[in-house]
Amino acid sequence: MIPRPFFWVFDLAAFFVAFALAHALLLPTQALATIVIKAALPVATLPPWLGIVPSLGELAWILVIVSAVGVLVLVAMRTHRNLLEQSVTWIVLTSVIAPIAGLSLVTQILFVLKNPDWSRLFIYSFTALSIVNVAAYRLLFRAYFTRRKRLGVYARNLLLVGQDSAVARLNAQAAPMVAGGQYKVRGFLDLTGETKSDDELDVPHLGSVSQLKSILIHRPIDEVILVQPRFGGPWLEQIVHDCDDLGVPVRVVPEELLDFEPRVLRRLYPSVSFELPAVVLTTRHWDSNALFFKRLFDLTVTILLLVVLSPILALTALAVKLSSSGPVLYTWRVVGQQGREFTGYKFRTMIADADARKAELMAQNEMRGPVFKMAKDPRTTAVGRVLRKYSLDELPQLYSVLKGDMSLVGPRPAFRNELERYEFWQKRKLSIRPGITCLWQVNGRNHVNDFNDWVKMDLEYIDKWSLWLDFKIIVRTVWCVVAGTGR
Repeated sequence: MIPRPFFWVFDLAAFFVAFALAHALLLPTQALATIVIKAALPVATLPPWLGIVPSLGELAWILVIVSAVGVLVLVAMRTHRNLLEQSVTWIVLTSVIAPIAGLSLVTQILFVLKNPDWSRLFIYSFTALSIVNVAAYRLLFRAYFTRRKRLGVYARNLLLVGQDSAVARLNAQAAPMVAGGQYKVRGFLDLTGETKSDDELDVPHLGSVSQLKSILIHRPIDEVILVQPRFGGPWLEQIVHDCDDLGVPVRVVPEELLDFEPRVLRRLYPSVSFELPAVVLTTRHWDSNALFFKRLFDLTVTILLLVVLSPILALTALAVKLSSSGPVLYTWRVVGQQGREFTGYKFRTMIADADARKAELMAQNEMRGPVFKMAKDPRTTAVGRVLRKYSLDELPQLYSVLKGDMSLVGPRPAFRNELERYEFWQKRKLSIRPGITCLWQVNGRNHVNDFNDWVKMDLEYIDKWSLWLDFKIIVRTVWCVVAGTGR
């Protein structure tokens, strides 16, 4: 969703565009008004303000006042919260009230100045266009978010843990948010290992808590909710540790408070949409705007790169096609954030049957661990060696960044067969969106021969992540590409 500072920018932009349009349309509007008045009242004297066309500099104070008052009114009416929580009627109503409030102050100032020559036509046109602009951009964003919500884009996958009675109550409490597209309950784990009936709970039974690690690895789970039973038990520490190792948020809800309705005390749910009396353990940037800015940065840079590099993309595709038989793009099914699978794309750098011949080369693997790496791979084509040297084979992955499967910077995605051989601690690299480049790419791509060292760099990136770190990695990646240090 849109962070609050962006709403301010969009609001100010809406007022600025309305101001520019009102001034640009002032002359033709005045001409039309003059024709209408003369046609209706041939002997009428035109009001003096109708023929005045002030400069933009003279009108700037009106823009400042209307936009400042308008934004303050929009903030006061809490219109900068989630647009999906606001009705169409409310959006239109607040979009009308805010510019009119600014117009009222301008009118008062003109009345005090006793200046009848100001172009009222411009002032009213500016106000009307401001109403249209503010309402239009909010309604368009709301329609876009509503469509994505219906497609399930914003739904977080929940895994419930607890006794069947507690899980049933928790599932009932989550039902309105599931229906609203905020969550999807993917299943539940019981605490005792006893067989449960899916029909009774209306939630798929996935086993006991002993299987939590496997489920977090192989299923796209965004959050775990544990209902801690009244009599306690050894499960809490195990569940929290498992979620901590994989970077999966966990909520611990005391069963005593699940149905508790306080009379005097009130519940507080800071930055939490699921209203449960719980201890929430989550990742560092879970409820901040930092990830929004990372995504915005990804989109901006990716679109710019696709435009600038389009000739190189076309020439590379032609070179791959002419140099060897087979498709231009190599498609690979990989595992991304929280175990979500997606299709990645690269320019093909190997012969057409490279995957079939991989088994016979495994003895020459130069990387210790579950991944395969070979400096002088005989399957690589002549053109492929050049593409790899300058990392040009990675360029089609920009499409995956646009889709949202990948980021510009992040741990490399994993093949499913490689993931099966990961050690448990290594799987935390899946806790964030994978990227085209990462610390491994710029720190030791051709010198790191131990997968453990590779993963340690990925985890270092996850623990120290910031937008500034992303920027530094991208700058260093550009240097590596230009210098041709890839292999």
